Amino acid sequence: MKLTAEISMYPLHDNYLEPIRWFISRLDSYPQIVRRTNAMATQVQGDYAELMAMLATEMQAAHEKFGKAVFVCKFIGGELNLSHSE
Repeated sequence: MKLTAEISMYPLHDNYLEPIRWFISRLDSYPQIVRRTNAMATQVQGDYAELMAMLATEMQAAHEKFGKAVFVCKFIGGELNLSHSE
């Protein structure tokens, strides 16, 4: 089964851009995951189990490296057209 997720990271740091850029670059290291980022959030898409495992691994890595950060996620089963715009 495929999964589409939207994730936003809110590091509790004055220099918040560095952890966000680091996190997004880590998501790019998974070739089987499709990623799109806009000004508000990052959308990722892939196999359900692989995507959930990736998010668990990378959120834990972010907390270990940068400390406190809030992650807000939305999930929908299936593949959405991440290029869609109106």
